[in-house]
Order: sequence, then C-alpha cells, then structure tokens
Amino acid sequence: MREEPTWRIPAGIIGLFIALIVYGFVIAHFAPTTISTWPGWVQTIVYIFLGVVWLLPLKRFLIWMETGSWSPPAPPQD
Repeated sequence: MREEPTWRIPAGIIGLFIALIVYGFVIAHFAPTTISTWPGWVQTIVYIFLGVVWLLPLKRFLIWMETGSWSPPAPPQD
C-alpha cells in the first residue's frame, strides 16, 4: 500500500482529463457527419457504445496511477 503521494496521481488525473476532452472533440467532430444518415436507433447504439468504450483502458490506467505498474499487483499469499 502506498504511504506517500506520488506524481502519478495528479499527472494521471490531468492526463485523463485531457484525453477525455480530445476524445469528446473527436467524437463530436466525426460521428455526426459519419452517422447522420443512419436510422435513429442505430445512432443511439453507436453513441452509447462511444460513450462507454473509453472506460475499457481505465482500469489499467488507474492501476498505473496507484502502483506505477500497468499490471494489477499479485494477490497476497497467505
């Protein structure tokens, strides 16, 4: 368990914030022009997918912020 704060936490929060802004701008710029002629129900599915897909790398990113490693720590041996 971490005893002292590290630079990774504020850097990670700032990096995540910037990445989400960039991701949002890219989606807002390209998605409407690409899918605007598709049926409404398909557009809904696409936007839900795009709204959730950014969560996929989040677990490893949060592990890195906490531990400094991209892999989860090994479970403690009893």
